[in-house]
Amino acid sequence: MSEAVSNMHVASGFNQRRSLRIARTLRQIHSTPLGAIGVVLVTLIVLVAALAPWIAPYSPTAISVTERLAGPSAAHWLGTDQLGRDLFTRVILGTRTAMTVALVSLTAALAAAIPLGLIAGYGPRWLDGLLVLVFDSLSSLPMIMFGLAIVVLLGPGVSTVILVIVAYSVPSYARLVRAQTLSLKARDFIRAEQVMNASSLRILFVHLLPNVVGPLLILACLDLSTVITLEAGLSFLGLGVKPQVPSWGNILSDGFSVIRNTPVPVLVGSIPIVLATIGFTFFGEALRDALDPKLATEKSA
Repeated sequence: MSEAVSNMHVASGFNQRRSLRIARTLRQIHSTPLGAIGVVLVTLIVLVAALAPWIAPYSPTAISVTERLAGPSAAHWLGTDQLGRDLFTRVILGTRTAMTVALVSLTAALAAAIPLGLIAGYGPRWLDGLLVLVFDSLSSLPMIMFGLAIVVLLGPGVSTVILVIVAYSVPSYARLVRAQTLSLKARDFIRAEQVMNASSLRILFVHLLPNVVGPLLILACLDLSTVITLEAGLSFLGLGVKPQVPSWGNILSDGFSVIRNTPVPVLVGSIPIVLATIGFTFFGEALRDALDPKLATEKSA
């Protein structure tokens, strides 16, 4: 009974320390102007994406020929496109599309990169060399040509965009995990585990994994803006989500076809991409500074 109570106290203390670290990290992020701007923009984007079906006033596919290319008004806050579809609705639901693609693709990329990087860094040299060769080969592929090849094979769609982004992201994440693993496996606490005949799985997932997740999450947060831009670019080129699906890239593509008539659709499609890029970049850099004491010390020196 006393042992159970002691374990409960240990778990409670661990949870309290973790909560304090999270609160301290959030305070450090808010303490800088750029970090505060990033938090506001990221929070706004996430809320819009989560509440998009309730915020959007119209159906994103509702066509009104009599209202095509209408300017901003009380009925259509951002105007309409060449088919009379409400641009405000398509921007709101496009936020949901962008965040869904970004989060799903980065989660899948991390799920694939973490075990590959751990195996490359901790496994035998021949396996490390083979995996590094695969990472370098994928990184050397021109993204547009690779996207074209995938679209030809699978056709355009959300799943195709996710697959392209995962293939593009896995090598860089896996290399980071590998580098961290190579650095950590020479540390004394890893050698002590090896001397005590700890299994490789225990060393990988109990001791190495918690120490490589932090830098990896920072990189993934910084990459969110890149992934959102990549999804919009592929959709703009007709390689991403289908034209009828509301996305920022599709809004831009439709807007450029009528830019001689009105620049409003192009502006409406561009501004969310710019805001998302600024928000996630500022937030990621502030998070990196908060979690990396060495970098924070160098900046303050």
